[in-house]
Amino acid sequence: MTSVVRLNRRRGLRYAMAVVAAGAVLLGAGCSGDKSPSWEGDGAKPGAEGPSGGNESPAPPPSIVSVSSPAAGASGVKALEPVKFASEDMANTKVTVKNADGKEIDGKLDTDKGTWTPAKGLAWGGKYTVTVSAPEQAGKTTTTESSFTVMKKPANLVRVTSFLGGKNTVGVGMPLIMRFGRSVPEKYRAEVERRMPVTTTPKQEGTWHWYSGTEVHYRPKVFWKAGTKISYNADLQGVPMGKGWYGRSNIDVSLEVGRSFVMTVDNQNKKMQVRQNGKLVQTIPVSLGKKSTPSSSGTMIVMEKKRHTVFDTTDTLGPEEGYRTKIEYAQRLTWGGEFIHAAPWSDGVQGRVNVSHGCVNVSMKMGAWLFSRTLMGDPITVTGTGRKLQQGNGWTDWSLSWDEYKKGSAL
Repeated sequence: MTSVVRLNRRRGLRYAMAVVAAGAVLLGAGCSGDKSPSWEGDGAKPGAEGPSGGNESPAPPPSIVSVSSPAAGASGVKALEPVKFASEDMANTKVTVKNADGKEIDGKLDTDKGTWTPAKGLAWGGKYTVTVSAPEQAGKTTTTESSFTVMKKPANLVRVTSFLGGKNTVGVGMPLIMRFGRSVPEKYRAEVERRMPVTTTPKQEGTWHWYSGTEVHYRPKVFWKAGTKISYNADLQGVPMGKGWYGRSNIDVSLEVGRSFVMTVDNQNKKMQVRQNGKLVQTIPVSLGKKSTPSSSGTMIVMEKKRHTVFDTTDTLGPEEGYRTKIEYAQRLTWGGEFIHAAPWSDGVQGRVNVSHGCVNVSMKMGAWLFSRTLMGDPITVTGTGRKLQQGNGWTDWSLSWDEYKKGSAL
């Protein structure tokens, strides 16, 4: 009896040890790469109720596109604020922005930066919907929408004007000129420039140059080519201009450059040479400024033309030196009062002696000849006088080298 009991105990011990060993083998097999979830969880079959009874909604599929800014439902958004988005497939992602009427808005998509920027300022107080979409991917959301509302029209708006209107024909030296009703701080000028692209046919290299916070000019590297077509868009509505001020409006200007008409004056021989489309067409005797009132040396531009006018310098030169004289065929070159004009009183010395107060004197006949042919923007270069053209005294864009001129750009 005793021997039987001992035998059973030994068999039970051996059986228990065998069960433990088998479990260890199974556990080791699971850690070695068995992907079966039965050992991780509770062994429930697919579809069986879990601890919560199976009433939870399934998790939404992951999204490959998203909009981070403006935030969904945002209001008071700036009129030119870019839309910022993310996508797992940037290169093939599309972004559309529509107004409340469903009209798609023009804008620039930059998939490298993940931005969409409106081409022009969005309407004050307008509501817009952004849709970002990417190519279909199994099990993932590939389209998302978000809406926002633009800020109300601000009280502080900066007036923006172009010196030139549309359909003008100008000379080869004509700068493009934009003016602002309030000085634009330096930190905001780069964005203003970006919003004023210039297009030319044929293409020519050019740049904007800030003369002050209220005036910026654009010129090409060399004179415009004859016949060039120029268009520029000042899309400045909503552009921040410092201390809560924004651009008021957008301006579109188109113009054309006429024939090349270039005048050069040499004080050494006191003659003007006129070249049209590169060909010498006229040589004109001139009288420049006398020693006490020399003419400026430099490249100036015809800024305005007056068939009949009166020069009155009594306020600036005083009653002794000042004068009041009727003038024919006047063409302004500087704000300081230098003109090309007819001067019959100096006919006898033109080409020989300088007697003017700084102007380029020509005969009545040559004054009429020039006046009938020049355009606003035609250049005249004077050399050899005792005074250098003062920067800013007229449209002095061509008195700077190209490298100097480029330094005036905020970009």
